[in-house]
Amino acid sequence: MARANPLIERVGRRLAWHQALHDPDIEPRNRLRWLPELRRWQAARLETSFTHFLNDPKRRAAAMFFLTDVYGDHDFSRRDANVAKVMPMMQRLLPAAVLETVAHGIELGALTHALDMRMAEALHRLAPQRRKLDAELYGRAYREVGLPRLRSHQIDLIAEVGVGLAQAVKTPGVATLLKLSRGPARATGLGELQGFLERGFAAFAALGDGKAFVRDIEKAERTISRRLFEADADPFRD
Repeated sequence: MARANPLIERVGRRLAWHQALHDPDIEPRNRLRWLPELRRWQAARLETSFTHFLNDPKRRAAAMFFLTDVYGDHDFSRRDANVAKVMPMMQRLLPAAVLETVAHGIELGALTHALDMRMAEALHRLAPQRRKLDAELYGRAYREVGLPRLRSHQIDLIAEVGVGLAQAVKTPGVATLLKLSRGPARATGLGELQGFLERGFAAFAALGDGKAFVRDIEKAERTISRRLFEADADPFRD
């Protein structure tokens, strides 16, 4: 009997985790009223933090990809429950390094959602009557949740996804392989993952130095996280 591929198993486990986290019957915190406001506020904060990237013609596409696909709360929970069974097909078409990037992207989405639900809980305790979020209240909830190692790992995953895509762009044949896998991916319920890879590949192809771009994002986000934990009065300043 052939041994299961560890990478395929890992992707399957992360997809199952992502699905469970988004299921309101399994995880009632999905219904917390603070959750949509938290996501709205975080998206606006990130867009502000990314202004200098968005104003750079070379980096704009990659910045938009990070805002919508890497930081965005993509709902992989709608993927086929047996998606791990069709991943070997993608393994035959795509390099292992590209599938590792997929695995990091799924884990990032799941971890981000798990932390957001903890933040929504904290906001409910700290400000049960309020409707709108601001930087001061966000910082209080951030510190109440704590978990600095998981926050650091969240940023690690952001960097892993970015570096993985930067390397894929420079790997001969990856663009052709992505095109070849488009049809099979859509037919087997992996169209969203395929789209993630194609959008990321196109965005990073326009960058001169993808790794430098990722380093800039990683450095900025680690600085913001440190300031939030230190109760800095202006943690999001440039």
